[in-house]
Amino acid sequence: MEPKSNYTISESDLIKGCIAGDRRMQEELYHRFAPKMYAVCLRYASNVEDAQDLLQEGFIKIYRNLHHFRAEGSFEGWIRRVFVNTSIEHFRKKSTKLSMVTEKEEGTIEDTDITALENLAEKDIIKIVQELSPGYRAVFNLYVVEGYSHKEIGDMLGISEGTSKSQLARAKSVLQKKVAQYLSDTQKSYTR
Repeated sequence: MEPKSNYTISESDLIKGCIAGDRRMQEELYHRFAPKMYAVCLRYASNVEDAQDLLQEGFIKIYRNLHHFRAEGSFEGWIRRVFVNTSIEHFRKKSTKLSMVTEKEEGTIEDTDITALENLAEKDIIKIVQELSPGYRAVFNLYVVEGYSHKEIGDMLGISEGTSKSQLARAKSVLQKKVAQYLSDTQKSYTR
């Protein structure tokens, strides 16, 4: 059983302790934020092993850069941004080029809605999203989950705004089909 977090330690004491190299405080930081950050990593990773690697890499960056945190926003928000950026860097290193979209093609892209996702458990949604290609998954997560604009996503991934929109539309289309198939398979297994 993994040790639980000690929430009696204040964030400022936790930060100071980690910067000073206090192992106990570093462990506390890890235990306090690892579950939420692992969920972030899972959304971007292709599998559990990649998510675990991202989690480890992200915490290494947190410990090395904690002195840069200026308390101008929430500490958890700062940590989350480090993990999202770590995931995007991982995507950039591993990915092939995303297919570019012309302005003419951009006008024909449909933005489909995924209401079937509301009927699935979180673990099922994560599993289905992990099945997306890395490009679709990255754009989907950045837009739908993290709330970035297509312009911001384009800047982060080195693609055009139109390509971001295209990747999102295609990701939603693929997800819609996968969710429908999943629900169909689940329904069949219940009726047997």
